[in-house]
Amino acid sequence: MNPDIASLSREELQDEVVRLRALQASQNTIAETELAGSESRRRAVFEAIDDGFCIIEFIDGPHGPLSDYVHIESNSGYERQTGIADIIGKRLREIEPDNADVWLDIYGGVLKTGNVVRFEQEFVSIGRFIEVSATRVEPASLRQVSVLFRDITERKNAEKALRESETRARDAVQRVQLALEAGAIIGTWFWDVPNNKFTVDEAFAIAFGIDPALGRVGLSLQQVVETVHPDDQAGLAAAMREALSRGGAYAHQYRTRRQDGKYYWLEANGRVDLSPDGKPLSFPGVLLDIENRRAVEAERDRALAALRTLNDTLEQRVEERTTALLAAEEALRQAQKMEAVGQLTGGLAHDFNNILAGISGSLELMKTRLAQGRIGDIDRYLTGAQSAVKRAAALTQRLLAFSRRQTLDPKPSDVNRVVAGMQDLIARSVGPGVAIETVAAGGLWTAFVDAGQLENALLNLCINARDAMPQGGKLTIETGNRWLDERAAAQRGLPQGQYISLCVSDTGTGMPADIIERAFDPFFTTKPIGQGTGLGLSMVYGFAGQSGGAARIYSELGKGTMICIYLPRHTVDGDFEDMPVEDAPVPVASGQNLILVVDDEPLVRMVAVEILQDLGYSVLEAEDGPTALKILNTRPDIDLLITDVGMPNGMNGRQLADAARVERPDLNVLFVTGYAENAVLNHGHLERGMQVMTKPFVADALGRRVKELIGGE
Repeated sequence: MNPDIASLSREELQDEVVRLRALQASQNTIAETELAGSESRRRAVFEAIDDGFCIIEFIDGPHGPLSDYVHIESNSGYERQTGIADIIGKRLREIEPDNADVWLDIYGGVLKTGNVVRFEQEFVSIGRFIEVSATRVEPASLRQVSVLFRDITERKNAEKALRESETRARDAVQRVQLALEAGAIIGTWFWDVPNNKFTVDEAFAIAFGIDPALGRVGLSLQQVVETVHPDDQAGLAAAMREALSRGGAYAHQYRTRRQDGKYYWLEANGRVDLSPDGKPLSFPGVLLDIENRRAVEAERDRALAALRTLNDTLEQRVEERTTALLAAEEALRQAQKMEAVGQLTGGLAHDFNNILAGISGSLELMKTRLAQGRIGDIDRYLTGAQSAVKRAAALTQRLLAFSRRQTLDPKPSDVNRVVAGMQDLIARSVGPGVAIETVAAGGLWTAFVDAGQLENALLNLCINARDAMPQGGKLTIETGNRWLDERAAAQRGLPQGQYISLCVSDTGTGMPADIIERAFDPFFTTKPIGQGTGLGLSMVYGFAGQSGGAARIYSELGKGTMICIYLPRHTVDGDFEDMPVEDAPVPVASGQNLILVVDDEPLVRMVAVEILQDLGYSVLEAEDGPTALKILNTRPDIDLLITDVGMPNGMNGRQLADAARVERPDLNVLFVTGYAENAVLNHGHLERGMQVMTKPFVADALGRRVKELIGGE
């Protein structure tokens, strides 16, 4: 303890403490003032320099320890040199995410070693090059590095441009040297434009036929171009004026006269250098010998002219050949068409001749037995003739089905119900040697289809499957809902959408690809002559297409066959169509109902009238539409119109029905047709109170349809 302080009283000691504290506070204030002044001077220095300056501090990040850094201090030069504003607080991976590792390696080395580094580096995210000096901020525990840098992009670009220019110049010198050595360049010149003085080499003088006495230095433009071909002088003068006015590259071809008095083609290539005010200063260049090239071009022109002449005659020959080819193709198409027609008519002739032979023979025998009074055999002959008629009707129906011309009567139908109703008939048709399995899809969509024709198609498929299994096997009938996307629909030739599938598969012999391609053709069959008509699958194909769907075959030799019918889903509500019971008794009328029968065929009309009269109906008849319309207008008591569809005299059956329903919208109509375009019947969409049936028909079927339409007691 200081002895002087020890001798002080308590009050004196307190005063001394106060004095010392005041002195310390004064010293602290002086130090802080000096420190603030020093910081201001340092900040002023950094702001005064144009270079960019910043201090970065390494931090730990998601990529590991010291895997990023943050800017904690910068001057205004940072933004000037980089274009990045408000850098303080921003991390490296914010501003340079794709190139961060490059900067971390450089500055991390400075932080680790303490060595000062100076380098040039591309700042990728801003598209600039910078020159950098980096130093560690002590102590190292601060994990800070100070960075001083400047933008050197312009210098880098200038250096790059200079290098490229030097490279081009070296390449040009090399090309000229190589061209001179190879003889491609036959002379060089230099034109001092303001003084109009040419300096040329010996090769140039030879190429221009210049008199050696004139020398090769100090020549004027007039002396140089004196030997240019008269026809080329105007073009040469214009090309030179244009080059002198704009500067830059120059190239022109012309002829010069040499010492032998002949003219030779050459090409002059040069460059006009302009002064800052746009005036031409110098015009150096080289001469190229193009005599051989021009000779080749002349020969080429002659060859092209000859080729054009050849082309003119060639076009004529090609046209003649094309005409002959088209004629041959037309003849081939005609032959193919006649072959198809021949196949069709041959099949028709075979089947119809058999049918007509049965009918004709039965009728002749009936006539003979009636003359002999032997009527006991009449029923047998009648049955035979009727059977032949049914076969003819079935044959016609199959042909119309294939050609998509059959008259359909579609209704909302449950395909599962149709299949179930066919079980017994299919079982009897395929025989006991074939096991039948039915797989009916639950929740099957509704189809809008002619249920009777669908039954025929299903029966044909089952019989076809039976024939493919001569030793017996398994037949599977399967229904399903199918949503066909664009690709699947295109494979089946259908628009994409929802379909019901009815598939029949067998375990038989299968089909090769060439048979599959022809299986749907009419009268095509692999069975021996007389054992098949070849119309079963063609009918299925035509019926599916006419119903808005498709039929497809899936088969492989030795692995069986599956044939599927695809029918569009019907989304309109409606009652399912129940098939008529064919063996129901024929209804007999009381004679109170009046029917008008219209048909242009007298025999058909007579048969229909007599069938209806035998059933107890009152009947009127007409031979065409206009006559029938007059009767309808005078007889409001007519209950039913039965009309053929295709009729003469400008009015078909559909037009007659529509005209009659103008005055009598509730008139029932039955269309009876042997063949009609489906469009006439609105593609099967008939109005309420309209039905259609096809010829030939039996009396029972006609009676049931009439009873269904008009009722009666």
